[in-house]
Amino acid sequence: MTSQEISQKRTHRGLCSGARSQNHSAQYEMRYRFTHGGARHGAGRPKSSRRVSHLSRPGFRRATPVHVTLRVVDGIPSLRRKRVYRQMLECFAKAQKSFFQVVRHSVQGNHLHLVVEASSNGALSRGMQGLNIRLAKRLNGIFDRRGRLFSDRYHAHVLRTPREVQNAVRYLLDNGRKHRRQAGFVTGRPWRDEFCSNVHDAPPRTW
Repeated sequence: MTSQEISQKRTHRGLCSGARSQNHSAQYEMRYRFTHGGARHGAGRPKSSRRVSHLSRPGFRRATPVHVTLRVVDGIPSLRRKRVYRQMLECFAKAQKSFFQVVRHSVQGNHLHLVVEASSNGALSRGMQGLNIRLAKRLNGIFDRRGRLFSDRYHAHVLRTPREVQNAVRYLLDNGRKHRRQAGFVTGRPWRDEFCSNVHDAPPRTW
């Protein structure tokens, strides 16, 4: 083999080696290009079925009844105590406004159900914000604690028909019985939940 042929062969090997190196670098770059930033598996707040959706609530622009549910954070003592309940009743009464009022309530161990009336979606937000602040100040004082009292945004279901209002009120009246039954207690029909409004907290304006 002549010196010229040897030189050509070495040049061909160098070109092939360079091509393989470039191809490997390109594959490496494509494989790891998107590893910085972006969503990672398992990252972020853990998903929980108990959390309230943060999607926009249905809007309304006239006086409307709404079923509202509030849940307290973990570690709070039971809300079904007479001293606690008396403070909550005062908060319900002081939360009554021309644009917002609590009409019915049911207090359970770690949550409460309300049927409220609000003149608009914005009025509902303002009314619930004021009520939440009142409840947090009063109950945190009783429990000798500070910080957030409720675990998440309140859940609100707009009651658009008389039948929905009737079903919501019946649900509130029977909610204590349901939870007692789930805990293994037997309650007869004459049983009355002392932590539930068996009469209206305020005269309804919409039904």
